[in-house]
Amino acid sequence: MNALAILSSRERFYEQSRQGFEEMVGRLDSEEVRSMTHSEIERELEKMGRERMRKLLQEHLESRGPGESAQPVQGSDGVKRPRARLQKREFETIFGTVSIKRAGYGQEGNRSLHPLDAELNLPDKKYSLELSRRVAEEAARSSFDETFESIGKITGGHVPKRQIEELVRLAAQDFDAFYETRQAQSAVVEENDSIMVISVDGKGVVMRTEDLREQTRKAAKARKHKMGARLSKGEKKNAKRMATVAAVYTIAPFVRKPEDLVPETDSERVELPRPRPERKRVWASLEKTPEEVIEKAFEEAACRDPGHRKKWVALVDGNKTQIRLLRRIAKERGIDLTIILDFVHVTEYLWSASRAFHSESGEKLENWVRVRLLEILRGKAGYVAGGIRRSATLRDFTPPERKPVDVCANYLLTYGLYLKYNDYLAQGFPIATGVIEGACRHLVKDRMEVTGARWSLNGAEAVLRLRALRSSHDFDEYWEFHEVQEYERNHRSLYAGGIVPPTIKPTHAPERSRSHLKIIK
Repeated sequence: MNALAILSSRERFYEQSRQGFEEMVGRLDSEEVRSMTHSEIERELEKMGRERMRKLLQEHLESRGPGESAQPVQGSDGVKRPRARLQKREFETIFGTVSIKRAGYGQEGNRSLHPLDAELNLPDKKYSLELSRRVAEEAARSSFDETFESIGKITGGHVPKRQIEELVRLAAQDFDAFYETRQAQSAVVEENDSIMVISVDGKGVVMRTEDLREQTRKAAKARKHKMGARLSKGEKKNAKRMATVAAVYTIAPFVRKPEDLVPETDSERVELPRPRPERKRVWASLEKTPEEVIEKAFEEAACRDPGHRKKWVALVDGNKTQIRLLRRIAKERGIDLTIILDFVHVTEYLWSASRAFHSESGEKLENWVRVRLLEILRGKAGYVAGGIRRSATLRDFTPPERKPVDVCANYLLTYGLYLKYNDYLAQGFPIATGVIEGACRHLVKDRMEVTGARWSLNGAEAVLRLRALRSSHDFDEYWEFHEVQEYERNHRSLYAGGIVPPTIKPTHAPERSRSHLKIIK
């Protein structure tokens, strides 16, 4: 068959679509549509266009069939599959439901293999990978109910809520493998004078009782409420599982003086141009232990600075478990790690203590806090702790009155090793945990704290992974990786030697090429 004959034959696959396009044009030119408003025409066009796209896709799939193998078909189980039958399947796409008839090769008692499915990288489930992608992106932003509504409006596919949850879990399954692969292949060279920052924090998520950590689950089962309708004062729900949140990024040094942060008057305050975090990656996990998450953070940082030529900094909020893990892992890896306690947390403790000395807001209260914050920034946290304690003693405070003072002083003394702000500022280190605090909010709080939500562990972990990919601007790259992994799982792994046999390309109408195949459902 010459080229012109082949072209003419293949054009017949799309005859219905060409006819449908003319029908669309005729519809737009009708008196009914001419009386519509602009927005009404848009909606009408979208509806017609989506159905036309579905039919185009359907005709294209028919043009690719029946996908007869050009070579003998043998599975990874070693069984040859000589029996060919035409088999039909339907699946949901972003345009709607389509079907495909393709050659299935089988042997009695063994799973049939479909080379055309592999060529098209069709999913194992009912829903196309592109529809799954839309579901994953929507579910990362909003609730499953809202995702169900949104998918119904913006696509022609129909995905029930229960299937949405399942698709989200499947969509996130290659998260760890993606980052491990990228780290192994990383060849990005960063400036050696930039600072490598690791930051960790925690955020609780309300879980189903069976998915709480063992200790919390036992406490939840053992709790007895004094009131039936609500918790009484001092009672805890014991319904949350702690997600460990991590961030890794590099940032240029930002040298400052204590007076730059705490000037004597507002008129002396100068806003210096701040460097912004670079190559920021944030993520959170309910499934992994804090140690596992922190190990992953060190691995992420190490792939960016394998020679440890940067200055490494860890920003924390005072969680002793996290500090202990950071110190131990840094020592095991031979990393000179500077751990810095968030200055904002220190400020909050100091403000709380200030109320013991000045009960009313005003200039005296602000000056009291400003003077002591400046001393802390100058590296004199111990001096401030001793000073406020002596002041409380001289004023003969009662135990309740001096409690916030002692709490603040103990905090400053306990974490004194991580409060050397004069050194940190001189080296241009960041001293606030704004990045990780923001991650706790937009990764976890904004999505997971939906009123009344009680999460399963698998569902919550999947959503956190998808949100992390979006926040780190890695979603598109991840999805390309995920589709490759889907091909490996659903197709390549099923064939002997991991080799999918090529299909015979049709050059004429489908009914002629399929005459020797019997269709079965």
